[in-house]
Formats: sequence, structure tokens, C-alpha cells
Amino acid sequence: MDAPVRLTLKELEQVDISPPVEEERDAVIGRSVTRLEDPPLVRGEGCFAGDVNFPRQLHMRIVRSQVAHGRIRDIDIDAALRAPGVAAVWTGKDVADIPPIPFRATTVKGLDPYCQPILAQGVVRYVGDPVAAVFAEDPYLAEDAAALVAVDVEVLPPILDARDAPGEFLPGLTTEPTVIRKGYGDIDAAFEQAWRVVSLKLSIGRHSGVPLECRGAVARYDASRDMLEMHGAAKKSHWNRDEMSRMLGRPPSTMHLYEGHVGGGFGVRGEMYPEDVLVCLAALRLRRPVKWVEDRRENLMATNHSREQYHDIQAAIDEDGRLLGIRNIFYHSQGGYVRTHGPRVADMSAGLLLGPYRVPAYQVAAHYRMTNKTPAATFRSPGRYETTFVRERLMDAVAHEAGIDPLEARRRNLIGKEEMPYARPLDALGVDVVLDSGDYAGLLDKTLDRLQWDRLRGEIQARRAAGELVGVGFAMFVEKSGLGPSDMVRLTVDTSGNLELVTGAGSVGQGMETALAQICAHELGVDYRKVRVIKGRTDQIPFGNGAHASRVTVMSGSATQIAARKIRARALDIGSIVLGLPQDQLTIRDGRIMPRTGGDDAGSMTLAQVAQYLHPSQKTSRGHDPGLSAEGWFYSDHMNYPYGVHVAQVRIDEGTGGVKVERYLVAYDVGRAVNPKMIEGQIIGGLAQGLGGALYEHFTYDETGQPLATTFADYTMVTAHEMPQVDVMITEDAPSPLNPLGLKGAGEGGTNAAGAAIAAALDDALGMPGAITALPVMPMRLLQLLAQRGKAQRPNSPNDSKGA
Repeated sequence: MDAPVRLTLKELEQVDISPPVEEERDAVIGRSVTRLEDPPLVRGEGCFAGDVNFPRQLHMRIVRSQVAHGRIRDIDIDAALRAPGVAAVWTGKDVADIPPIPFRATTVKGLDPYCQPILAQGVVRYVGDPVAAVFAEDPYLAEDAAALVAVDVEVLPPILDARDAPGEFLPGLTTEPTVIRKGYGDIDAAFEQAWRVVSLKLSIGRHSGVPLECRGAVARYDASRDMLEMHGAAKKSHWNRDEMSRMLGRPPSTMHLYEGHVGGGFGVRGEMYPEDVLVCLAALRLRRPVKWVEDRRENLMATNHSREQYHDIQAAIDEDGRLLGIRNIFYHSQGGYVRTHGPRVADMSAGLLLGPYRVPAYQVAAHYRMTNKTPAATFRSPGRYETTFVRERLMDAVAHEAGIDPLEARRRNLIGKEEMPYARPLDALGVDVVLDSGDYAGLLDKTLDRLQWDRLRGEIQARRAAGELVGVGFAMFVEKSGLGPSDMVRLTVDTSGNLELVTGAGSVGQGMETALAQICAHELGVDYRKVRVIKGRTDQIPFGNGAHASRVTVMSGSATQIAARKIRARALDIGSIVLGLPQDQLTIRDGRIMPRTGGDDAGSMTLAQVAQYLHPSQKTSRGHDPGLSAEGWFYSDHMNYPYGVHVAQVRIDEGTGGVKVERYLVAYDVGRAVNPKMIEGQIIGGLAQGLGGALYEHFTYDETGQPLATTFADYTMVTAHEMPQVDVMITEDAPSPLNPLGLKGAGEGGTNAAGAAIAAALDDALGMPGAITALPVMPMRLLQLLAQRGKAQRPNSPNDSKGA
């Protein structure tokens, strides 16, 4: 294994992050080149989970609990077994030997009993909990047979609000597995010395990523090779492979996962779900391929939900509006089981709440509680969407209390660029929080210039004078990206001069293949279109960390750079031998090794010729490692932190309570942009999901725990009609010192502060500071606020009574 490339905090400011190419014309990084992923998709030639089929395959259908909480008395499968085309029907007793689905690494202990079995074992904990699996010759027969399974459940009282007192999960275990506590400084002294204490109660509703493609998985067991395959993987293929093989009692080398095209990831796709394990187990036991594709109703009630939190937060401030300390207690609604993320969302919420502000003292208690709802996990900008809303609402309240402009309140509390890297005595995801680089005030200034702020405020005031309910809201945020600890790629130049880059990263639509190809081409001086990226196949590479936490461009990109530089060095070495010139007099351009100062008639050698020179069949390969290939490993002990500003301009319809988002700006510093147009697309797509959680999307339940949003008639999503024109300003003022290219992640910045910015804009439009305390903001709530506003503005009539 190559020596680790690992940077310590002491080395942060000493890293050379300048571009490695010799001339600007050679640059590939920073160009908005056409995506490599798109041709098969636009031609309709993509291969999604639903497109994968094998001879003799069975189709699986899941029978799901119809009650939120109950004890299973009996499951009658006799009628289903007699149905035409049915090969098998399983209940919990048939899979009792399979361990529950584990969660990924966490420092929080005691969560194992809360993990989900692949079929319910005696108790159901949410509507949608799998209780039986039916396997039949086609999906229609499977669905018909599933309807014949009779489940007898003794209904138990559900817990639906994380703020309610904990109940019993299992004998001796409550529905509060843990309380995550973090903090630093003298919080009591901060509040004792405070000029004022600002207190808020805030909440974020339950919503989630709703991909265009529902979940699907196809498993096949090849007995001739003793090999189990699963198609339809995404996000964390290697981890899922390793854990599923352990659950099934197989060596990881006898199981492989294959990722095809993915119709949206967003954090919810690609986790290990009960259905993934069931299709693999069935392929082994039934000796036939097994396919499962969920319908939309299943997707809305069984795929991971996210967000739902309730915060009681306080800020101690001095008379200038500067923060002395923040104290927060919040309740995280986890749902029926702890799924693969464990307590990550609650942990990140506690560790990353403070954003770009200097806070001398901090204390947080995160009550992580089980509820009888769909289990929750990560969704785009997990923990940051929630806490940016909470923190920015708090900053607006601080400004109001101190009698200063909200922008000025932020300026007075921002961490300065001269303080970077800025270490907080906190951790998130088991990693110390060290803000690696940033110029927060500088980005705010650029945002105001972009908006022509004084002119915009004048226009808003004129419209208000004409009777319109319009407003503008700001929110600042810090994201996190580049989660380690390691990543690797394998790069090979074949004898035609084309390159194959094999990575353990995943592709969920974010343009990963193009970004890695650009980095490779940038380093090697080749056309990026000659780089073929192989991803999402555990049979092609032994290790991979998938696609999550905005890590791929940072981690896999840095590993790609290392591998490409090794290839470059080897190619220049052979070029030196063949061309008879020292290496420092050679360069690579357009896939050709040539003298730096040579003319068109100067000698040269292509990378294809180098690969041929090193081919083991050639005599010239003797004395050299055969083949033109290299591995690149990159290690990182810390995450890095992109940052940004959201600005929303809204208009409220006084008659309906409807909200029109008229204008939106996202300013985002990514350290260094590999492909600006792809980043812009990521930001706009992320914003659509952020606006959904701010104004439209909400998983609601009745008092018995029945989900009320299991179709798109009830779960209202943002469409093109609701999306505003979005101005995206990408900056590169603060390259990360944690990787040689200065990269930071870009996939979640469009989502992070959307709820916070919309809330501030609605406050401004209403002329009611602090009015918005919960997301999403539905029309009925705005109508209530408008009624309160109207009542407050009306003078007392002669008929009004003080005692009324």
C-alpha cells in the first residue's frame, strides 16, 4: 500500500494548492465541459434496477403492517401459498436466524437492540413495517398473493411525538436510546453575565428525498461459481456487500454488488434496507433470481424519512448583540427503528449547529427518541438543514432584541478569515470540528453587491407601500464535506491511449464520472473524454466508500490526482528514455509526451506508445513494472467546510396564504470548482428540495399513526411551476488546505439554508419578526398570521371590550 497522504492541523497553511499544469490552455479543472454520463440517459439507453432481468426470476412483494404499533398474534399465509404462481411465503419465523440490519460506525453505544429485523419479529413499529414476503412467478401474481396474507395484530398505543415521555421499546429498554450531549466553555457564566437572553421554540417537519426512481433490487445466485450478485445497489456498495455477506454467513469475496443508473439518491437511496437482504437470501434459498421494485406508496411510507426535530434554544447576548453562549435542547424523532445511519443526524445537528459564528460557550442535549413512524435517516444536508433554520432564526431574534439590522447581527458574530483554521471543541461524525478555511464576511459582501442591495430594498419598500406583501430574507451557513478516512482508485492507460479509472465511489446523478475524468485529464494532459470511469462494482475494486456526505470529489478526486501523477511520472520516465531528454525538459499535452519548448517537428511519444512500451509482451518492458497503471490512495483526518449565503425574495397572497418565491440567490464557496456548470446544477436541484421542506413537503400522521401522505396528492412536491429563477454565484476564495487541489464538496449547499431564508423572507413580508417558528410553512399558517397581523393593526372599535 502506498504511504498515506495525511495532513495534520499544523500543516494546513503550508500545502501548495496551486494548479499543477504548466499553461492555462492545458487546464481542464474549472471548465464546464459536457457530462460523460448523459448520452445513454438522453437516448433512453440507461440501465436502472427495473431494467435488470434474468431467466427464471421470481418477483417479491412485501406485506406491510397496517398499524403503527402492535404485537403480532398470528400471520396466516395458507391462502397465499395456494395462490397461482407462488413459490414461497416467508414470515418473521422463517428468517429469525438472520441478524438485524446493523448501523455504520458510531461512538454512541447501546443502539444494537433498536436495529431493524428484515421481517418483523413479534412486534410492528410503524405502518409499512415488513411482516411477510411473497415470492411468485410475476409481480402481479405476487401482489395478488400478498393481499391474501392475513395479519392479526394486537394494537398498542403509538408514540408519535418525540417530545412525549419515553415509553417501552423492549423489556428494560425505553424509546429514548440515548441523549447526545456536547458543549464547551462556561455556559452558566455566559447566561449569568448576559444583557439579554433570547429564547425560541422551533420545529422542522418530517420530509425526505423522493427519487424519480423508487427502490429496487435484483439478486442472483450462480451455484457454478458460488457467487451471489445483487443489482440495483447505490451509495455504499462495499459496506452493504460486507455487512450483507456477514448477515448471510458468506465470505465477502463470494458476493458482489452492481450499481447501474440511479434515478436520484439524495441520501435515502442505497442504504441497506430489509428488502435488499430479503432478495439476496431468497436467491440463495430458492435457487432462482429474485426481483423486487417498490411502488410509490411503499416509497413514501417505507423509504427513510428525515428532518423531524423540535428545538428549545436560547442565546445569551451582550448589549451589542454579540453572542456569549448558546444553550439548546432538542428532540429528534427517529421512527420505529435505528437504521444504518445510527444517530448520525442527531449527532451532526448537535455538533454543527453553530455554523459561521463565534460562540464562546455552548451546551446541547439531543434527545434521540424512537417514535411509531417510518424510520428516519439522512436526506440532503442532514442535520444542517435543520440547524441552519434554528440558528438563523435565533440570529434574527438576536437582531430584533438588540435593535440592530439582521445583517449587522451576523457581521458582529462571524468568525474572521484571519482566524482560520478555526477549531471548535466539538465533534461530528466522530471527527473533530475544525473549520479549515473561509471568508464569511467577504462572501456576504459579494452577495450584497450581486443583489444591488440598496436598490433592492428600495424596490421592496415601494411595493409594500402599494399594498403588496413582499419580503427578503438572508441565511448564512457552513456545510461539511470530504468525510474520510480514505479512498482509492486504480488508473490504467491501455495500448490505444484510452484510460480506465476504477473507483469505489458511487454515482447517484451528481456527475461524479465527469468530475473524476476532468481531474485525471487535468493531471495527465489528455482529453477527459478518453477517461472511462468504472464505478459501483465491488467485483472491480476491493475497497470503496461510496457516494455520501459530499465526499466523492474531495476524496475520490484527490485519490485520482495521486494516481494520475504516478502515471505522469512513469510516462515521463519512459519518454525520457525514448526521446533522449531529461524529464524536466518534457511535458504531456493532448496525450503526447513532447519537449517543453519544442516545435511541431520535435520528437514526441504518445501515452499509447508508452503503454505499448511497458506491455509485458514487449522486450522493452523488462526492468520496468509491466503496464502503465497506478493506484492512488488519499487519506484525510478531517472534514472540510464549504460555506454560503441564501437570499430569498417572496410574495404572500393575502387571500389564499400562498407563497410565490420571486427571486432566489445562492452564493457558495467551494474552494475550487472542478466543473462550475455541474455545481450550479447541483445547487439548483438541492434548492428545489430545500424549498419543498420549507413550503410544501410534509409527512403527516393521524392520532393512530396512520400516514396521511402516501400519494403525490397529499405529499406535495415542488414542480417547475413553483421554482423561481435562481442566481448561483460560485466563489473560490477559500481553497481547502486539506487536499492538494483545494476542493470542497458542492452537493448540499443548495438545500442547507433554504428553510432559514424562506422563514426570514416571510417574516419580512408579514412585518412580524419571529413569526415563522416551524417548517414547512403552509398556507393555513400564513392565513392565521395574517389574521393576527390584521387584528393588531386595527384600532379598537367602540364595541371592543377589554374583558372580551
